Amino acid sequence: MDDASMVGLMGRVTGTVGPGLVGEVIVRVRGGAEHFLAYAADGSARIERGTVVMVVEHLPPRTVYVTPAYDS
Repeated sequence: MDDASMVGLMGRVTGTVGPGLVGEVIVRVRGGAEHFLAYAADGSARIERGTVVMVVEHLPPRTVYVTPAYDS
């Protein structure tokens, strides 16, 4: 899967994303769901487990930068 096709996909945080943490998200891709290492796109946000996020950057093979999909 190329970088551009990951950008814009929605996922759910399965391991808290935040400063000093390597988080984890699950994203539906290639007809299934896959886990990716995740970092906050702005570098300072803390994104808790269960939050719906959007992929804003993909670093192959398994790292994504995410931002919350909805304001809370």
